[in-house]
Amino acid sequence: MFPASFVHVKEVIIEKRGGQEVVTSAEMPLVKEVTTTLREWGSIWKQLYVVRTSLFIPLQLMWDLMEWRSQLLSGTLPSDEFKELKQKVTSKIDYGNKILELDLVVRDENGNILDPDKASVISLFRAHEDASAKVAERIKEEQSNVQADHSGISARIQSSPTHSLYVFVRNFVCRIGEDAELFMSLYDPIKQTIISENYLVRWGSKGFPKEIDMLNNLKVVFTDLGNKDLSREKIYLICQIVREGRMDLRDTSTKKLTQGLRRPFGVAVMDITDIIKGKIECDEEKQYFIPFHPVLAENDFLHTLLNKVTASRGDSGGQGLWVTMKALVGDMVQIRKEYPHLVDRSTVVARKLGFPEIIMPGDVRNDIYLTLVAGDFDKYNKTTQKNVEVIMWVCDEEGKCSICLGAGDRPVSEYKSVIYYQVKQPRWMETFKVAIPLEEMQRIHLRFMFRHRSSQESKDKGEKNFAMAFVRLMKEDGTVLQDGLHDLVVFKGDSKRMEDVTSYLSLPSTRTQGDIHKGTGLMRSSSSVGALSVSSRDSFTISTLVCSTKLTQNGVCMLNVSTPSQNLFSLCPSLMPCTPLLSTVPCPQFLQDTLDALFNIMMEHSQTDDYDILVFDALIYIIGLIADRKFQHFNTVLEAYIKQHFSATLAYKYVSICQLLYVCKFVSVSVFSPFPTVVLQRSISCRDVLLPMMLRELSGALLQVKEGQDERRNSVELLNNILQVLSKKDVVRRIIPSRVVACMTAILNQMDDRHYSRYIETFPGNTDLVDFLMETFLLFKDLIGKHVYPSDWMTMIMLWNNYFHLAVAFITQESLQLQHFSPTKRNKILTKYGDMRRLIGFAIRDMWYKLGSNKICFIPGMVGPMLEMTLIPEEELRRATIPIFFDMMQCEHSHSGNFKKFENEIILKLDHEVEGGGGDEQYMDLLQGILLECASQHAQLVLQVQHFVTLVKGLLERLLDYRAVMSDESRNNRMSCTVNLLNFYKDINREGMYIRYLYKLRDLHLDTENYTEAAYTLLLHSRLLKWSEEQCLPQMDFHSSQTQRQLKESLYNTIIGYFDKGKMWEEAIGLCKELAEQYEMEVFDYELLSQSLVKKQAKFYENIMKILRPKPDYFAVGYYGCGYPPFLRNKVFIHRGKEYERREDFQSQLMSQFPSAVRLNTTTMPGPDIRNSPIQYIQCFTVQPVLEIPPRLKNKPVPDQIINFYKSNYVQRFHYSRPVRKGSVDPDNEFASMWIERTTFYTAYKLPGILRWFEAISMTHTTISPLENAIETMETTNEKILTMINQYQGDDTLPINPLSMLLNGIVDPAVMGGFAKYEKAFFTEEYILQHPEDKDKLFRLKDLIAWQIPLLGAGVTIHGKRVMDDLKPFHERMEECFKQLKKKVEKEYGVRELVREGNGGSGDRRRRWNKPLKAVQLLNGTSYHSIYLFSSEYRHFSLQCTPLGPLTPLPPSFAPVPFLLASTYDLQLYFHLFCDVEQYVYRNVGVF
Repeated sequence: MFPASFVHVKEVIIEKRGGQEVVTSAEMPLVKEVTTTLREWGSIWKQLYVVRTSLFIPLQLMWDLMEWRSQLLSGTLPSDEFKELKQKVTSKIDYGNKILELDLVVRDENGNILDPDKASVISLFRAHEDASAKVAERIKEEQSNVQADHSGISARIQSSPTHSLYVFVRNFVCRIGEDAELFMSLYDPIKQTIISENYLVRWGSKGFPKEIDMLNNLKVVFTDLGNKDLSREKIYLICQIVREGRMDLRDTSTKKLTQGLRRPFGVAVMDITDIIKGKIECDEEKQYFIPFHPVLAENDFLHTLLNKVTASRGDSGGQGLWVTMKALVGDMVQIRKEYPHLVDRSTVVARKLGFPEIIMPGDVRNDIYLTLVAGDFDKYNKTTQKNVEVIMWVCDEEGKCSICLGAGDRPVSEYKSVIYYQVKQPRWMETFKVAIPLEEMQRIHLRFMFRHRSSQESKDKGEKNFAMAFVRLMKEDGTVLQDGLHDLVVFKGDSKRMEDVTSYLSLPSTRTQGDIHKGTGLMRSSSSVGALSVSSRDSFTISTLVCSTKLTQNGVCMLNVSTPSQNLFSLCPSLMPCTPLLSTVPCPQFLQDTLDALFNIMMEHSQTDDYDILVFDALIYIIGLIADRKFQHFNTVLEAYIKQHFSATLAYKYVSICQLLYVCKFVSVSVFSPFPTVVLQRSISCRDVLLPMMLRELSGALLQVKEGQDERRNSVELLNNILQVLSKKDVVRRIIPSRVVACMTAILNQMDDRHYSRYIETFPGNTDLVDFLMETFLLFKDLIGKHVYPSDWMTMIMLWNNYFHLAVAFITQESLQLQHFSPTKRNKILTKYGDMRRLIGFAIRDMWYKLGSNKICFIPGMVGPMLEMTLIPEEELRRATIPIFFDMMQCEHSHSGNFKKFENEIILKLDHEVEGGGGDEQYMDLLQGILLECASQHAQLVLQVQHFVTLVKGLLERLLDYRAVMSDESRNNRMSCTVNLLNFYKDINREGMYIRYLYKLRDLHLDTENYTEAAYTLLLHSRLLKWSEEQCLPQMDFHSSQTQRQLKESLYNTIIGYFDKGKMWEEAIGLCKELAEQYEMEVFDYELLSQSLVKKQAKFYENIMKILRPKPDYFAVGYYGCGYPPFLRNKVFIHRGKEYERREDFQSQLMSQFPSAVRLNTTTMPGPDIRNSPIQYIQCFTVQPVLEIPPRLKNKPVPDQIINFYKSNYVQRFHYSRPVRKGSVDPDNEFASMWIERTTFYTAYKLPGILRWFEAISMTHTTISPLENAIETMETTNEKILTMINQYQGDDTLPINPLSMLLNGIVDPAVMGGFAKYEKAFFTEEYILQHPEDKDKLFRLKDLIAWQIPLLGAGVTIHGKRVMDDLKPFHERMEECFKQLKKKVEKEYGVRELVREGNGGSGDRRRRWNKPLKAVQLLNGTSYHSIYLFSSEYRHFSLQCTPLGPLTPLPPSFAPVPFLLASTYDLQLYFHLFCDVEQYVYRNVGVF
């Protein structure tokens, strides 16, 4: 149940289609389309957001559609706005569908979706073409608009003619104490000129804008910048600060001071070159600080200070502006559209000082930028220089004032300049804008009043204007004031008289060059002109810049409607020779007015053709001028004019007739002209452009012809001619296939059953009919399979269901696979067309069963297509077509006695189809159930079918697992599934598929640099090959010309390289030996053997002895819970870690593959509650590999470097030992009650192998007693001491610290790291009485303790030789502790000592051994014993000790660990073992 507010009743429309009622909403079709589009986009949008794909659409697009949908539903829009909104909505929908790779929607000219049942095929085809072109253009436009600039000036910045800079003033931090005006603008420091209007911010004395509404809303866009502006070497953002208040801030006089004076205060400057050029990515939230630099002296003019600051930076003292900026591309219309979050109606627009590079139609502008440059004023009768203030008015002939200043400020009636204190020659450089209506330009002039301002209010009130100047804006000839500097005449006189317009307006306003020279001799005099006098001692200079689309500054008058007709003959040609003049830009500025005037001439004189040629020539000239590279940007202006402003109705007919005349003449000449080849080629290329245009025009004309008998007859005749042309050789190949298909479809659409029957009757015999049908089927199959139409032309593709029922090629085509579509699209297709796959599938089934005895001809050829059809995820179709498989098996069995061909083809095709996305668990269950049910009725086939079903089910399970992990980030899972598959193919003897997956596994290993595993993988392939000259089998996917020997040799070389990279030199040596045997005994390639193979093998031997190979750790990983796939579920795997990989790192990487898994912190096996849980659990801990001695090394002396390799390689058995407490616990001695629970894991294969992990196929559990644990620990410690001694003997560069810590931890009683705890726990009378069965073990432990003393002695000796002076005290203490320990142990357990007797005589055979001696180990099958030789000086030994008893072999559960042999009893035992101890040891060791 839902709340009533959520339930709305909607009107619906019920239509009857066949026997069904179709209910649709009665809403406006466009509203329904928006609704379904938003639902479809919503589901896709979430998926794309997760994967962060490039198809991701902006969320703003969906918000726009929601808002527009609400407007459509409101029903309050006027018809014109509704039409515009409808166009906007459909454009956005089509754009989004294309971006998301959804289907293209075809519409009519009103934006309504075309109904394919009511439109012709050709019109549908053309609608698709038009829609594709519009959407492509729309995408191109959108991409050019929203393309981000991340590095350098982007392509969009370079191509766009207009650029802008968005500035947001966040704060102004400055200690002023009075109101201030902030004039912000763009500045070129190289040319020392301002390039934009000022943006005025009025800042209050309290530290925020004077108008509180402007707080956090001080935004401006500096626009109209062109590519030339961006090419400037430097661009600065500047801010000139003018305070409003008293004359001197430091004035503390009690007298009343004059207020409201505009005084210079300072500037703030920032280099924004990289920002505005797009070299720096700007975030609109990032704030920039622009430092403030104050005016230090009265002669520091703001403009001069600006130049100083840009040249050398100073300290701002933390004062300045905080702003955010962003470079924008486009004019204001584009900017407001693309950046509504930045630019709104309140944002101020500051335009460029001058025209932009492109002036769009409708951009009417009439601005005059005036700059107060400088002045020179004499002090006359004053003792000090004047504080001159300039006041400007914009006046008409009657003296009325109208003035508008700057950007972001209200219009004012007058402008007052900045006042410089007692400066004779002030330099203002103040720029402001004067906006004057065009119709008032003739009457307007500018008047400047000059006044001295006093700092005292009482004096200032008495001050009057002491001079004035003026200037007219338009000359008598109608041209506007020239841009540049103007030296104005300064007049003096009565203050009121100077305000009288009639007293000065007739006087000259500027000084000509002649006047200036004449005045140089009269600097101290004044001349009287009327009531006013000209002051030669004062001067005043201004600068003007006119930006007007209506006014010119030269003598070329605009074409005007009022121009007399008799002057047109002379006026129009005058445009032609004035190219230099026009090239200075005015002509393109006035393009719209020029074209309007020309077309008005044509309209006014439409009754005569007297002016047609002149106007036509003028148009041709103007168009040619704009085609010039200099004005190429004005192409858009011309296009906009044609589309939006061209209104000469009679001109359409004229232009169309002329166009058709010229086009027809040109085309006819291009076809029949006997011109040379070059000219003909040019004409052909032009014809390629013109003919499509003519075809469009003719098509439109034909569509308007009323339908009649003649028109039909002419159309048929035209169709005959078209078909005759298309029948020519190679014509179809050279035209677009989709057009041919559309035409053929349209023709077939006009035919009914009667036409087909009559056509079939024309064939003389069945052979011709069969040939025709076969060619037709092959043609249709190619057209369907080769995608004639783009994938998003869904409506065109769906038309095929009316004509073709082409078996599997039709039923499996991509456009019919509904499972790949969104729910919205799927419902549309089902509603409109139904699921055609089911219908065709039933027809295929019926056709198969009608083949009778001919079925065997289609086996195994049709097995693959039938399999592809049954894999379609439609249950009824599967149930109807899977029985075809049993019929195929039965057919082949009756023919051959088995169905091996069918089975082989199924396995081969199933692998390909499932990997491509076909099949699922439901299919596997259906296949099993249907085939077994069919076989149950045929006793002779039951067993074979059961075997086949088991085989296929096993393959499907593995293939589905493999497909599921192919897109998984876990490479380990992909490797596991690959191994499962290749093992399956190996078991069923499918060698080709087996090899295929071997190489897939090899590639996965190489991607992660698992070279050892990659080598073992390729080794499996090499084992399938022989050293013979037989050709490789074709299923191996290698060149058939390659022999097995060649391939095997190539594989061996590759594998040896992989083993070398993986430091598995033992394996590489084995392969080298096998290759060497072939080179030596079979192919006799001694050169290759000597130059390459032997050297490589020798290098491997050297690497084994000299290069350190870190032992990898092994980890047991258990995957528990039903949340894992079957190949992992409730299984334990042993993983081989990488070099120096810690368990924490391995576990972290493991958890990243299963982020939702729960880590088990225990090492015990979990119970059923965890194993059967739907949650994923992971258990990870370190295990120890168990050495398995290779048979060839048993009973032989083997160096440590060789033995150490086998301790972590070729291992299949692993231990995990967990300490547990049993019985009473002694708090002072934990070893007495420390038992060990040992779990032994057996893997399916040895590690390393083709994977870095293998499943643990069995586990055993044993318990180790405390005494046995002590013996293992002592054996491990002795081995560790021995290994370290060997290392230090062989490498003098090793640091001494590890040896120091090891020895000190054993000999120092304060550390208690030795065997003292064992003595307290086991060497007591009480323990011996309670455990008489441990007598031999106690002897063993005592013997290990005794033999630790000579090992420690050797270590201490080495330590004493290597220790540094600063560690001498430490060594002396350790040596003292060792002496005490040695004394104690030898007293209790006997002496085990190696004593040097002498060097031997010259004839002693034992002198022949003169190499440094290292530890050499003697190995036998049950225990592991060593003779320890510490250095070359110990060449002769006498073994002195008290016999302790017989040597007891270690139990099988003990790891083979070395121990020392020196007791008399031990020697006697070994004498019996080897008969001659001395001879044996000398022969194998070298000296004894």
